[in-house]
Amino acid sequence: MSSGIDYNSLFISIQTNLYKYGGPILMVLGTVSCVLSLIVFTKKNLRKNPCAIYLVAYNIGNLLQIYTTMLLAILSIGYNIDPTLYSLSFCHFRYYTQFLFTILSPSYLILASIDRILITSPNALTRQRSTLRVTYISIIGVTLFWLLAHIHTLFLTYILEPVPNLIICTFQPGFYLTFIDYYTILIQDILIPLLMIILGIWAVKNLRQRRQVTAVTVTAATVVVRSTQSKSKDSQLIQILMIDIGIYIIFSAMMPPVLIYLQILQTEPYDFAKLELVSLLLNVALFSSYVPFCVGFYTNFLVSKTFRYEVKNIIKC
Repeated sequence: MSSGIDYNSLFISIQTNLYKYGGPILMVLGTVSCVLSLIVFTKKNLRKNPCAIYLVAYNIGNLLQIYTTMLLAILSIGYNIDPTLYSLSFCHFRYYTQFLFTILSPSYLILASIDRILITSPNALTRQRSTLRVTYISIIGVTLFWLLAHIHTLFLTYILEPVPNLIICTFQPGFYLTFIDYYTILIQDILIPLLMIILGIWAVKNLRQRRQVTAVTVTAATVVVRSTQSKSKDSQLIQILMIDIGIYIIFSAMMPPVLIYLQILQTEPYDFAKLELVSLLLNVALFSSYVPFCVGFYTNFLVSKTFRYEVKNIIKC
């Protein structure tokens, strides 16, 4: 019994300190990252590129994620301040923003991947479909879709008191709770990363084919068609996009197995120690899933020459 209590205290201490000290640091890094990335991608020479517009939307989504879902998690887990327990409106707001912004930013990366597939296509007509008009329509359409798709959380979340002195903000028990569990696992944690991987590989494959030197024979002379400056910029944006996708997949990979393990535990006899362990793993996985929204500027600065060049120009100005 004493050993179980010690482990319980250790688990609580780990997740509390992770959010109490690591959370604010990650928030500051994320805010700086998003703001600087927005400054770079909204520069005149980049904002005419559809991929840069998608990355602008992505960083705006990241900021919203940091100051809604992530902030509430830090207050709740790290500082034991949870306004959702005392206000039904906050309870609705918490889950609505959690579902919305968790999937909104990755959706913009998927749109950016599709745009890179179009722009690197060997078919000229396909490349012409990558336009700013299509970009803005796609961003608005996807945003409206997810805004409406998660509106059910505003009506089916409640503040409950399952036992005396224990208040929780949760979903309606029964079918809706089961639906939310499987939706989170199948859509957010499996389908979205899988789409990113498939589309990312497709875009890279197109880019490699495009990089192949095309030899044109004219009257026994061979003319080598080199990449233009715009093609080089497209290549750099694809590199930035692939890094963002890779970071997202790596730091989100812990969540699906933890959620699946939690579903398995619900079919077994009640075990307090296992539930405490899975609670720790769930909160660590949640913290890890916030990292991709906070490090884009730093990874882009390290890997992309174009990005570093734009940052240096901003500093000089």
